[in-house]
Amino acid sequence: MGEGKRVSLLPLYVVFAVIACASLQLCASDSIFYESFDDDFEGRWVVSEKEDYKGVWKHAKSDGHEDHGLLVSEKARKYAIVKVLDEAVSLKDGTAVLQFETRLQNGLECGGAYLKYLRPQDAGWKSKEFDNESPYSIMFGPDKCGSTNKVHFILKHKNPKSGEYIEHHLKYPPSVPSDKLSHVYTAILKPDNEVRILIDGEEKKKANFLSSEDFEPPIIPAKTIPDPDDKKPEDWDERPKIPDPNAVKPDDWDEDAPMEIEDEEAVKPEGWLDDEPEEIDDPEASKPEDWDDEEDGEWEAPKIDNPKCEIAPGCGEWKKPLKRNPAYRGKWHAPLIDNPNYKGIWKPQQIPNPDYFELDHPDIEPVAAIGIEIWTMQDGILFDNILITSDEKTAESYRETTWKPKFEVEKEKQKAEDAAAGFDVLSGFQKKVFDLLYKIADISFLNAYKPKLLDLIEKGEKQPNLTIGILVSIVIIFFTIIFKIIFGGKKPVKVTKQTNNTTVAETSNDQGSSREKEEENEKEDTNAPPRKRSTRREN
Repeated sequence: MGEGKRVSLLPLYVVFAVIACASLQLCASDSIFYESFDDDFEGRWVVSEKEDYKGVWKHAKSDGHEDHGLLVSEKARKYAIVKVLDEAVSLKDGTAVLQFETRLQNGLECGGAYLKYLRPQDAGWKSKEFDNESPYSIMFGPDKCGSTNKVHFILKHKNPKSGEYIEHHLKYPPSVPSDKLSHVYTAILKPDNEVRILIDGEEKKKANFLSSEDFEPPIIPAKTIPDPDDKKPEDWDERPKIPDPNAVKPDDWDEDAPMEIEDEEAVKPEGWLDDEPEEIDDPEASKPEDWDDEEDGEWEAPKIDNPKCEIAPGCGEWKKPLKRNPAYRGKWHAPLIDNPNYKGIWKPQQIPNPDYFELDHPDIEPVAAIGIEIWTMQDGILFDNILITSDEKTAESYRETTWKPKFEVEKEKQKAEDAAAGFDVLSGFQKKVFDLLYKIADISFLNAYKPKLLDLIEKGEKQPNLTIGILVSIVIIFFTIIFKIIFGGKKPVKVTKQTNNTTVAETSNDQGSSREKEEENEKEDTNAPPRKRSTRREN
C-alpha cells in the first residue's frame, strides 16, 4: 500500500513541474541561451588577451542587491570578453529575441554598453583573440559619447552579389536612459522582416529589415545608380535666373553716394563742455617707487573718465551726428529675369546597379558566440541576464522575474535619495512633459539637432524645478529649426527700389559651421586694435 501511494504521487510532481514551467515561461526548450552570472564567469567566458584590452572584468553584486553581474571595474579602458556557444544559433527561422540587462551604476557620459553577436569565425580563430575585428551578425545595445546617444542595432549582412559584408544601421534608434538604474534591452526579430526594439519592456522602435526608410544603407540596394562615367556637358546652364542683359543703369543712379551723411539740422546740446577732455589723469595714481625713467620711460598716470562729463551732455569737440543718406542706393545691379537657356539641375543618367539583388528575407548569419567589446570612460557598468530565445513570452517572463524587482527597488531608493537631498520628485505632469520631449527629439527631421535636444532634456530631468524653462527652450529651438528648414538658413535679401527698376543688393549666405565662425571671431578679436571708449557725441 505504501509503495502504491508513492507511485500515485509521481504524476503530481510532474504536474507541478509543468505548471511552474508554464507559469514562468522559462522552459529550457524556449531559452536557447541564458547567462545569469550567478556563478563566476571564469572558465565559461574568455577575456581577450589582445594588448589593447587592459580593462579588468569582475564578478560583482549590483549595488544594493544580492544579484551578481559582469562588471566593468575601471575607467578609461578598453574591454573585451566572449562566450562561445555550444552550438550556433540560427536567427532566420521564426522569431528570435535578443535580450540583456545593463546598469550604469556611475552614469554614462562617454562609452559603450552593447553586445556583439558573433557569426562563426574563420578557421583557426581563438576566443582569447577576440577584438574589434572579430566579425559579428548583430550589434545591439547602448552607446553614448559626444553627439552619439543611441541604442544601436546594427545588422552585418552579406551582399549575395558582391560577397561583401556591409553594416546596416537602424535609422533614428531610441536614446539611452540617462539614469543609474537597471534597464533591460530587447530586440525582437520576426519572420515577416519586422524588428522591434524594447527598453524595459516598452516598445521604442519598430522597423522593417528590407525598408530603405529604416536602415542605412538599405539592405536591398537601389535598382539603379548614377552613371559614374556620365559627365555634365560644358554648355549645360543650371541658372534659373540671370541678370537682364538689356537693363541699363539709370542716369541718376549714384553708386558713390555715401550711406550716411551729417545731420545738418542737428544742434549742439546745451551745456556741452567743449574744453573738457573725456578722460583725465587719475589724481590718486602715483609713480611706483621702483619705476626707472631711463629703463621704463617717462611715467604717465593712468586715465579715468572725466567726472565732469558724467553730469554734462558731453565733452570735447562736438560734431554733428550722422544720419542715413536718402540718396544712397549702393552698387547698381541689373534685375534678374528668367534664363532662356535654363536646363535645370544636371544629374547623371541612371544605370542598372550591378550589385542589386532581390530578397524576401535578410540572410542573417547564425550566432556562434556572444561578445562584449567596448571602450568606456566610466566604470561601474554591469551586464546581467543575457538571453537568446525563440519566444517573446519567455523574454517577458525573464523581465518580470529578473529585471523588474531590481528596478522597482532602485527606483524607490533613488526617490528617497532625491527627497533627502532636497530635490522634488518629478510630478506626474513633469514626467509626462519629459516623456513628450523625448518623443519630440526622436522626430526624424530633427535628427541633426537630436544631440543638443537630448542634452537639454537630460539637464532638465536632473533639475525638475526647471521643467517650464526647459519646455520653453525646447519650443524655441523647435520653431527655430522649423524656420531654418523653411527658409534654408539664409539671411533675408535686401531690396532697394528705384523709379523704373528693382535692384537686389548683394547678400551673404550663412555658410560654414558655428565652430568655424567662432574661430574666425576669435582671430578678429585677437588681431583687432584696442577698442576706443565710445563718446557721447557718437551717440
